[in-house]
Amino acid sequence: MDLSKIPNIKFSDSNNFFLLSGPCAIEGEDMALRIAEKVVSITDKLEIPYVFKGSFKKANRSRIDSFTGIGDEKALKILRKVSETFNIPTVTDIHEVNDAKLAAEYVDILQIPAFLVRQTDLVVAAAETGKVVNLKKGQFMSPEAMKHAVTKVTDCNNEQVMVTDRGTMFGYQDMIVDFRGIPTMREFAPTVLDVTHSLQQPNQSSGVTGGRPDMIETIARAGVVNKVDGLFIETHFDPANAKSDGANMLDLSYLEKLLSNLVAIRKTVNSL
Repeated sequence: MDLSKIPNIKFSDSNNFFLLSGPCAIEGEDMALRIAEKVVSITDKLEIPYVFKGSFKKANRSRIDSFTGIGDEKALKILRKVSETFNIPTVTDIHEVNDAKLAAEYVDILQIPAFLVRQTDLVVAAAETGKVVNLKKGQFMSPEAMKHAVTKVTDCNNEQVMVTDRGTMFGYQDMIVDFRGIPTMREFAPTVLDVTHSLQQPNQSSGVTGGRPDMIETIARAGVVNKVDGLFIETHFDPANAKSDGANMLDLSYLEKLLSNLVAIRKTVNSL
């Protein structure tokens, strides 16, 4: 994948990690623009290539009464407005084959959720749009197995593919990041570390996923030290009241300090 070919990407030659960041789900236009404006301000200052992330719908919730979205096209139009307002690329996840063509009309990167990365028809549908495809490693998959997911994309004559580690299941209710997987997956495609989802605590008896946001900087630092190409960090100005994944999202007010520290670490790593 050539980062510079992502539409509207900035600072692709800065030698920084790139960043996929935004809310878990699009809850409305005002919240999306507010979060994007803040992250754009920070990433412009630090010269970090930035892609705004927001799910146009959430299809893999724990309970049937959990928030799933505000309407597919309504949310996708908000993603397009974010892109046009701030001149930045956007990424969203898709869950069904029909989602690929629809979402491709509005965003620059199509993301395959970890639970669905083995679904060949879905991966192929995303690849055939010609958009960049972000394959999230299944919690149940080895890093080595992601080679085959990448090949499904490249066999569709689409070289614009990246992979994202979002942690591996550790028992029933915890995740763990195996940093040995980063160099392995970088052999197949540029590799992103999904910091916030790696800190989820799924399968809680309440039906609401827990998390450890206090460990975000610890995991992010380790990823940068181990030369990950990109970071994925979900953020919200009010995580406690976010409609999805609030338990593991980063409070937006902490993002600038975190990224400043990570950029400093990246410069040190680059000099070694």
